[in-house]
Amino acid sequence: MTDHETNKAAEVQVAPHRPETPSYEEVLFYERKPAGFWVRFWAYLIDLLVIAALTSILIKPLFALLGLETSGIPWYAPYAILSVVVFYSYFVVMTKFLRQTVGKMIMGIRVVSLKSDDISWVTILFREWIGRFLSVTILPLYWIVGFTPLKQGIHDYIADTTVVHEESFRKNKLVQKKRPEGSGLHETRAF
Repeated sequence: MTDHETNKAAEVQVAPHRPETPSYEEVLFYERKPAGFWVRFWAYLIDLLVIAALTSILIKPLFALLGLETSGIPWYAPYAILSVVVFYSYFVVMTKFLRQTVGKMIMGIRVVSLKSDDISWVTILFREWIGRFLSVTILPLYWIVGFTPLKQGIHDYIADTTVVHEESFRKNKLVQKKRPEGSGLHETRAF
C-alpha cells in the first residue's frame, strides 16, 4: 500500500460545527441624572456668597483688629492668601464629609465618584483643589460641563467624579447577551 492510498483512507468527513449565535436582550435600568451646567453654575454662585460671608465673618474682623488693610491689596497679601485658604477649604471639607456644598444642597445635587462608593481624600484634593484651580483660572474649562455626556468639568475628569441630581433619575437601555436558563453547569463548550 502506498502513502497516497493511506491518506485517502484516513480522511474523515467532519460536518462543520457552527456555534450558536448568542441572542441579545434589552435591559432597562435607572441611573441618577447628571447635573447640567446651569444648575451647577447657580450652586457655585450660592457657594461664592457663602464663602464671602465666611471671609467677612472670620477674616475681616481679625484684620480690622490688627489694623491691616483688606481692600485694594495684591494677590500675595496675607488677606488674599487667607481668603483663598477659606475658599478651597470650604469646597474640600464640605465635599469630603457631605458630598455637597451649601449651594449643591440648595440645588439638590451632589458629587459622586465614578469608581467607588466612597470618595477618598486624594480624589477630593485633586477635584476641589487642583481641578477647581484650573477651572477658576481658565474659565472656558468650566464650560465643558455643558457639552460632555456625564456633564463633567475638567475637575471631574481629573478625579473621576460627576455631579448628579439627588432625586432625579433617567431611564437607560442596555443590550446584553441573554443568560442561559439554569446554572449553566451543563455547558460543555468553552466558548
